[in-house]
Amino acid sequence: MTAKTISALILLGAIQDVSAFWRMECHGRTGLARIDPIMDAGVVSPHIHTVHGSSGFSLSATYSDLMGGSCTSCAVKQDKSAYWTPALYFQDAETQEFEIVPQVGGMLAYYLQRGRNVTAFPPGFQMVAGSNYRRDYTVGDPKSPDPPQSNWAALKQTGQEDLEQRALGFNCMNYQKAPEGSLIRHYMPDKDFLDTDCVDGLRLELMFPSCWNGEITSTDHKSHVAYPSLVGNGDCPDTHPSRLPTLFYETIWDTAAKQFQGRKGEFVVSNGDPTGFGYHADFMSGWDPEFLQQALDECTNDSGNIRDCPVFTNNGPLQTDEEQNACKFDMPAVLASEDGSALNLKNLPGNIKIQYGPQSATPGGGDIPSVISAATSLLSEVFGGGDPATTAPSSAAATGTSLGGAFIESSTPASSPDFNVLASPVETPSSTPSAPAPTITSAPVVTSEPGVFYEVVSTQTITNGALVEEIVWKEPVVYVTADPVTTVSVGSPMVKSGRKLRERHAWQHQNHGHHRF
Repeated sequence: MTAKTISALILLGAIQDVSAFWRMECHGRTGLARIDPIMDAGVVSPHIHTVHGSSGFSLSATYSDLMGGSCTSCAVKQDKSAYWTPALYFQDAETQEFEIVPQVGGMLAYYLQRGRNVTAFPPGFQMVAGSNYRRDYTVGDPKSPDPPQSNWAALKQTGQEDLEQRALGFNCMNYQKAPEGSLIRHYMPDKDFLDTDCVDGLRLELMFPSCWNGEITSTDHKSHVAYPSLVGNGDCPDTHPSRLPTLFYETIWDTAAKQFQGRKGEFVVSNGDPTGFGYHADFMSGWDPEFLQQALDECTNDSGNIRDCPVFTNNGPLQTDEEQNACKFDMPAVLASEDGSALNLKNLPGNIKIQYGPQSATPGGGDIPSVISAATSLLSEVFGGGDPATTAPSSAAATGTSLGGAFIESSTPASSPDFNVLASPVETPSSTPSAPAPTITSAPVVTSEPGVFYEVVSTQTITNGALVEEIVWKEPVVYVTADPVTTVSVGSPMVKSGRKLRERHAWQHQNHGHHRF
């Protein structure tokens, strides 16, 4: 056992009130569309979202609609909830065109059982976390790590607006380095930093409020819930005395994908936010309250793995990756001609304009009913303008594994001197030759064969006490000039040695950290 692992176990053992949790795996994406039945019920949403969960999702979805959905893109078939966030795009500095960033393995929704008497979401419950129009960070210096939580009250940084800003995380993924803790960086890193430091992508994180006043919604869709005094822990306000499950979303975007390497540009959230301060998320419960309450009461295994919870397995079987990925919602006719995953988009879906701040963004930056104008290249014609950027499959068969990194909150400042390099606006195209591409840290396995690169096909997490290992399986992909041909050599997922250099390539991500409960 490594020294880091021993330290993590000691720290975990020293923490009081260690709470149970589980990771809801939603490996499939039900759709990519300008739909938001909470904020824009019945009409087309200004910006596009990546959506997971019930196939009953729609422009005006209700609890009954979600529960009546024919399927769910999550592993537990009883979970007909809807989980959605803005998507992530890349804007090329030279062409000014946009393309969606590949999403890796769907998303994870952590159900953290923090506080006492955690109550299941009632029928019709919905909430929003984050602020769509925020373009500034007002809780101290964004270039510095958060102060210790014990100082937040003295610094008068426990207001709801303060806590909401600290509930966002942009986790730099590099499996060859010590992992970052969750929620330590509250903004979008710029592309140079992502290229050199985050060679395995970017994990976007968001924690929802968990204190509740008993109402299923509110006029602003937020004020019926509140953050406890330390975002995920601490005391609830007197106005919101009840405790709900603490939801925590993780979505991995492949910002290190081959198509972005050597190109100048920036990554931008689909609501026109290049800063990350305006990242947000929505949730509509699709649980039977009695079933969810039973899971909250009985699923207390330290692993967080839904396969270790009899409430789920005895009422299963759990859905395979194929079943999760097959679940889709019906696209409304008004959006049938809009393809947010097309290549070389002239504008963000909805014609949303990029707004850098620091002043709040303004609504109405786009033409809501407009159809995307996608001037596609020869490559897009070859691929037929389909969905090349749908979520990367987790596996071709049910592997009985889970996705994503372990949830870790850490008060340890980031060690990188570039930790808080803020993203800057894209430079205006000019005739000046582009600067050389940043040096990119080598992946664990590289190929010398021209035209070959490796693509994520499966992810796996193995939990052993406080040590969580993430294994990412990659397969070689070969493109031929005229037609796309994928050559895949697949060994058994159980065989992890002797064939790595030729077939699947496993990257291990070890999280040696502790939760702050």
